[in-house]
Amino acid sequence: MALRTTISERQRRLGAELRKLREQAGLTVSEAGGLIGMGRVHLTHVEAARTAIPTPRLRALCESYGCTSATYVDALVCLSEDKGKGWWSAYKGKLPASALDLAELEAKADALASYESLFIPGIFQTEDYTTSIFRADDEVNTPEAIETAVGFRMARQGILTGERPPEVHAVIHEAALHMRFGGAAVMRKQLLRLIELSELPNVTIQVLPFAAEGVSTLSTPFLVLSSHGRALQTVLLETPAESLFLHDAEPITKYRKQFDRLRAAALPPIDAKVSPATHETRDSLGLIQYVLYTL
Repeated sequence: MALRTTISERQRRLGAELRKLREQAGLTVSEAGGLIGMGRVHLTHVEAARTAIPTPRLRALCESYGCTSATYVDALVCLSEDKGKGWWSAYKGKLPASALDLAELEAKADALASYESLFIPGIFQTEDYTTSIFRADDEVNTPEAIETAVGFRMARQGILTGERPPEVHAVIHEAALHMRFGGAAVMRKQLLRLIELSELPNVTIQVLPFAAEGVSTLSTPFLVLSSHGRALQTVLLETPAESLFLHDAEPITKYRKQFDRLRAAALPPIDAKVSPATHETRDSLGLIQYVLYTL
């Protein structure tokens, strides 16, 4: 039995879900493996994502664990049978594995909920804005590396207008509108891009103003991805050291509640069809237009 030398987030997620189901059923690895004619070592490798599991055995294992949600079991089968190939495969070996994992997750997502405090979300960025960010990056430090990183980020934006575009809801802190990445002209183009993207039926963009009440000013950026009929959810936290993919119930609930607080405190979404002058209160479009005026 050949074991994987490289493990993707999708494969890691399947193993984690199976381990969680087994533990909830109160079974040891040996007991669970015996239910489907699989040895303890083999099932240990499956849960560690070091090897695959055939679909009939996967379904039998879920049934043995008492899992009754057909939607959830089908989601696990999709994780197992998916080959993990896509446009991002061309970047293998050129970018960190976590970047490819994110692109694969986004491609399968039904919904994205993001909060950014200092940057415009990656899938909303213009090419010039992205380039200015990577030029200041210590890790991406050659023209070739910058070109690759920028091209990858631009390719990720294809999900916004694809055949099955996910629902995207972004809350962006006002501070991100004032950060001068690339200078005033680049920022002006970037802010206009936000207004343009808000016209897509699947995109909602809100700005969290400096004056917002009831939310922590120290809220860290995060992304919540829902996939497979929203049966699976993942929270992504990006740090200078690593990207963390969380999928346990507790952190997902925590960040879901945090996002609800942020969007409730944020200004009403950008609506380019309605003039800010007709609104009785401030809205996201009005604030963006004000920042544009001051650039």
